[in-house]
Amino acid sequence: MQTVNQNLKYLRKLRNWTQQEMAVKLGIKRSLLGAYEEGRAEPRTEILGKLSDSFHISIDDLLRTDLGEKQGDYLERRRLLKNEPRQVIEFVPAKAAAGYLSGYSDMEFIEELNTFTLPMLGSGHYRAFEISGDSMLPVTSGSVVVGHQITGWDDIRHSQAYIVLTKREGLVFKRVLKNNRNKNKITLAPDNPQFESYTVLLEEVLELWQTDAVISKTDAHQRMNVTHLAEMVSNLQEQVSSLKKKLK
Repeated sequence: MQTVNQNLKYLRKLRNWTQQEMAVKLGIKRSLLGAYEEGRAEPRTEILGKLSDSFHISIDDLLRTDLGEKQGDYLERRRLLKNEPRQVIEFVPAKAAAGYLSGYSDMEFIEELNTFTLPMLGSGHYRAFEISGDSMLPVTSGSVVVGHQITGWDDIRHSQAYIVLTKREGLVFKRVLKNNRNKNKITLAPDNPQFESYTVLLEEVLELWQTDAVISKTDAHQRMNVTHLAEMVSNLQEQVSSLKKKLK
């Protein structure tokens, strides 16, 4: 096994990360990380760069120095550094949304995205999406939704808002409703009653990003004029009336 492959495994264990956790942070598949650690593949330049930034280690040390053999000062520095808040938020603007469907797993595409940080979020890997449309009012079109990625059915929180990437529709911002009796499907529901909910097969879902923060312009809510609000109230009243009739 090459030194860089040993170092990759060593650094992962130093942070107490699973292969899946580290793969998500590096933006690669878990199977590819496993191939790196087992010496069946060599990490690409962009992966080395991310490791260098994350662990404050030069690429030369990653390639040439067996970090596992270095103890004392180095290990103490790593123990201190692993508690430092580390945060990356990649921004997907509306103009890049169309290309995201084909580029979401392409490291070159992701690396071209601008990044930023938010003080209210802790360390971790996040992605931000500029949304369009009014299906999730009062979150208005043009707002930026920031979330962290979840990967399994059990991690989905019922009725929480998510950025959802599907094979057919690309990026959408909706609430995800689970039916524990049928784990093959999820329902995507809007907050705006003027829009309809719909069901998608879980196999059609490529990514799920659970909402952690929403960024809006200060004048965004002014676009929700009185007429629009009146229509929403009217629709809600009709739904309540319909439910009361069904319960009688």
